[in-house]
Amino acid sequence: MKKILTGLLAIVLCLALVGCGEGKYKEGTYEGSVTDNYGGEENTATAKVEVDKNGKISSVYLDTTYTKDGISTTKKALKDNYGMKSVSANMGKIEGGKEWYEQAEALEKAVVEKQGIDFITLDKDGKTDAVSGCTIKIEALYKALEQALNKAKK
Repeated sequence: MKKILTGLLAIVLCLALVGCGEGKYKEGTYEGSVTDNYGGEENTATAKVEVDKNGKISSVYLDTTYTKDGISTTKKALKDNYGMKSVSANMGKIEGGKEWYEQAEALEKAVVEKQGIDFITLDKDGKTDAVSGCTIKIEALYKALEQALNKAKK
């Protein structure tokens, strides 16, 4: 019985160590930005990636500049006033639809969960099916993320 318990403890410790292993990035905050011409207007997509002391992505923040009614802002700052919810609902891919910031948050969460962007493939329109709940064009956000993560690589 003692050997069984010792063996189980060894397995649990081994799994814990593997799960908490070193990540592939340097600790710190890294940023990237890409200019995009979407919808006939020049916008800047930005990515901010935070990496913890274990070399793992702990948070991601994505946003894009936007001009509405002559006022410069960001899509996240507009929240529900951006007006994408009904458009995404009509596409039939997101039941009830989601605003731009909600879709960007789904992408942020996926990058943290997957610890990078290697899982993302872009189609010819700059969109991806790799992130559930994200139907927005992410090509510029992807490139901004790529820049930030390249700076963070060990």
